[in-house]
Amino acid sequence: MKDNWTTIGIGGALTCVLLSFVMDGGNPAVLLKPAPLILVFGGTFFAGTAGYMKSDVKSFSKLLKVATQASVFDAEITIQELSRLAGIAKRKGVLELEKEAKNLDDPFIRRACELAADGTSSDEIREVLEAEVDGIESRHQMGAKLFADFGGFAPTLGIIGTVVGLVHVLGNLSDPSSLGPAIASAFTATLWGVLSANLIWLPISNKLKRSHHLEIEVKHMVIEGMLSLQSGATSRVVRTKMEAFLAPEMRGASEEVAA
Repeated sequence: MKDNWTTIGIGGALTCVLLSFVMDGGNPAVLLKPAPLILVFGGTFFAGTAGYMKSDVKSFSKLLKVATQASVFDAEITIQELSRLAGIAKRKGVLELEKEAKNLDDPFIRRACELAADGTSSDEIREVLEAEVDGIESRHQMGAKLFADFGGFAPTLGIIGTVVGLVHVLGNLSDPSSLGPAIASAFTATLWGVLSANLIWLPISNKLKRSHHLEIEVKHMVIEGMLSLQSGATSRVVRTKMEAFLAPEMRGASEEVAA
């Protein structure tokens, strides 16, 4: 399942701005001037990515997809899966997990099962899985910071656009009739800078942070559940340890099959 609320939220916020502009008697067409749009969005992208590696920039579209179509991490499904695997390990032995791993969709759980089936010690399993989580955290933090940087650069680029526009206005004071439209056009850049930062870039950054937090929480649950499973714990004990990561009202959401 995908969560597209960020797209809905950004669209709703932009719609509110547009409606308020129209209700005040404004013409939306004046906001679509190419010059301020190129300066704000193009300048923000290049200034924001200038401090990153080229390989980081290649992940831009992927990060946008993650933010607008984020995977929903269902902790209860993960708990049920680990509880089921604990029951199998209890009845047939940990080696049986090697067969089960081939049918698992989640690569992290599959990796954990393979390590347990290979007879890897609990300390080594924790070390390997936590190293993988650290790598995921590093990549996710980079993505969230990239869009947060966009949110910082956009208003500044908007002000630069306004200054450039005002310089043009001051250079044409001989035609008073053109001053009003020219000044309005100059401030369009500031509008887009502030608007894009607060209605697009910062919300996307926050969504990436939230999605990251939920994914890492589930992965830590898997680590604790797998270590309990390896030690011979029953399905009920595995579930209890994993549910410790959840709020009280979210625990015990489904029937448990005892080992």
